[in-house]
Amino acid sequence: MEPKIPYLLRTHQPGDMGWIVQRQSILYAEEYGWDETYEALAAEIVAQFLRNYNPKCERAWVAERDGRRVGAVFVAKESDEIVKLRLLHVEAEARGLGIGKRLVKECVQFARQTGYQKMTLWTQSILHAARHIYKEVGFQVVSEKKHHSFGKDLTAETWELNLKNDSVNSMSSRER
Repeated sequence: MEPKIPYLLRTHQPGDMGWIVQRQSILYAEEYGWDETYEALAAEIVAQFLRNYNPKCERAWVAERDGRRVGAVFVAKESDEIVKLRLLHVEAEARGLGIGKRLVKECVQFARQTGYQKMTLWTQSILHAARHIYKEVGFQVVSEKKHHSFGKDLTAETWELNLKNDSVNSMSSRER
């Protein structure tokens, strides 16, 4: 009997982006008490991605486990040199399997292969697991700003990764 693969990654299909908005909205409401204004932001980000989607320079990944979606992320073109990592999340029951890190690494690898110079992302300081992944992959915080959003007082962070750095490329295939 073959060992069971813990999860698989695939590109997005119709219905996935609506699921991303729904699951992120519910997850952040349950885990952090965020209100419906986060759902509006996530829906705007997804709508913009789908309206402007160019598969040559943008990509989305959905993680599945036992036939169920358990995580997702995507990269959206900001300019010819800069790409943004957007809406990373992993469902609670699938955490600890390395899905989040793998999703971020897929984004970085795609961005490098596509010729981008830099990847940016916007997150909140309370999202400790995601921040840990970003730091581990090589992103650095370049700005912080206190704000009141999603019904909470938060600290927004902008992170950047120089894609000309070969740290991810030098990892063994086992680490990827």
